[in-house]
Amino acid sequence: MAAGFAITSEGGQYYNGKMTAFVVLSCIVAATGGLIFGYDIGISGGVTSMEPFLKKFFPEVYRKMKEDTNISNYCRFDSQLLTTFTSSLYIAGLIASLFASSVTRAFGRKASILVGGTAFLAGSALGGAAFNIYMLIFGRVLLGVGIGFANQSVPLYLSEMAPPKNRGAFNIGFQVCVAIGVLSANLLNYGTQKIKGGWGWRISLAMAAAPASILTIGALFLPETPNSIIQRSNDHQKAERMLQRVRGTADVQAELDDLIRAGSISKTINHPFKKIIERKYRPQLVMAILIPFFQQVTGINVISFYAPVLFRTIKLSESTSLLMSAIVTGGVGTISTILSMILADRLGRKVLFLVGGIQMLVSQVMIGSIMAAQLGDHGGFSSGYAYLILVLVCVYTTGFAYSWGPLGWLVPSEIFPLEIRSAGQSITVAVGLLFTFLVAQTFLAMLCHFKAGIFFFFGGWVAFMTTFVHFFLPETKNLPIEQMDKLWVEHWFWRRIVGEGVEDSKIQEAL
Repeated sequence: MAAGFAITSEGGQYYNGKMTAFVVLSCIVAATGGLIFGYDIGISGGVTSMEPFLKKFFPEVYRKMKEDTNISNYCRFDSQLLTTFTSSLYIAGLIASLFASSVTRAFGRKASILVGGTAFLAGSALGGAAFNIYMLIFGRVLLGVGIGFANQSVPLYLSEMAPPKNRGAFNIGFQVCVAIGVLSANLLNYGTQKIKGGWGWRISLAMAAAPASILTIGALFLPETPNSIIQRSNDHQKAERMLQRVRGTADVQAELDDLIRAGSISKTINHPFKKIIERKYRPQLVMAILIPFFQQVTGINVISFYAPVLFRTIKLSESTSLLMSAIVTGGVGTISTILSMILADRLGRKVLFLVGGIQMLVSQVMIGSIMAAQLGDHGGFSSGYAYLILVLVCVYTTGFAYSWGPLGWLVPSEIFPLEIRSAGQSITVAVGLLFTFLVAQTFLAMLCHFKAGIFFFFGGWVAFMTTFVHFFLPETKNLPIEQMDKLWVEHWFWRRIVGEGVEDSKIQEAL
């Protein structure tokens, strides 16, 4: 069934088209790039709580957990080598995303998606077959390369292929796939840790090949976006034919004209990273840095990366910890992210940011208070308190999954004017991966030193970012990307900066 739509373009014309099966299928295949990201987030936390895995690659951590009865509950998993295993992926992804930008621009979005899937496939093979720590970490670096390329190219592909009025829902589809990946990984961990013989972790790591194969094989059949065709070849007729197929109508001239105009303007900017630091782009630059930074200091890493570790810390068994991790970070997250797809274009981005932030803050304060009062360095507490924490973790995960999870990707992708859009998105991805690396590298040590205070630490950041969004982020709902500049000119704070920046630009152009 095809649904018609129309949207006003810069010239006051309308884009014609239908919600075609072709574009839906193409975007579903591309969005599976989120599966590999989510699968890794879920699998790494589960595997690093499996005793056979720790015994083979991280014997120091295993000894602390099994033999050292004097070690603090909060310090059992504090190992620099263990955090290197976890965080090596993200620094590799950061570097890869910078190279992916050039590949995507020169060879197309499809090429970068293929590279991402292939690299992740190779990394899964090395991880599953690893017999020493070096092989294990090298395999994880390859996984990072795959994620770097996929995270750079997939959101861009979705934005260019999606019908304009449904761009938000299509972008959030990437985050839905991330959540599905987390759920699948955690459920798999729950099954593999029961395998007798202690080799279940190999299945968990090797099965990363499943989402990688879906992405790689699917990418072979993906069409290239009309934007990329124009950008790389200036073949307007080929781009028009693709646009007609994507939109399901022959009348695509208005949208094609905007694409051609956009391609022409972008080619006049030789140094977009230099351009973006100009005063008139200050609001967008601030958001490109702060939104991905805030996303990483919400505390979601405490839940997503190390949820099984946390549940082991509160004295749940290995089996129970993995099952609870699967339910919380996977099932609850997936449902809540789908809810965000429905509400983002109805209630608006800002409402979801604010409500989700308050929900996360309250649950974090309650979790930290319970753990501070009931869980000391040694011993444990009743199962009643343990399950109360699980309920609060569900509340927290729900808040994140409909707010900062998907909107942390969506909002930066829609606020940049065309001439700096690629540079702005690159900054967003790079900042996000950088702070993912830093938080992953330091979390276990922070848990050891801060103990229950870790939740108040991240809770403080949630309070700050919620306040920031309330005062400094304008609502972007229902506003065409080409008209986003109006938001900053009319905003109570940013107009003081943007207005002067625009005037300065006009003076320089006159001179």
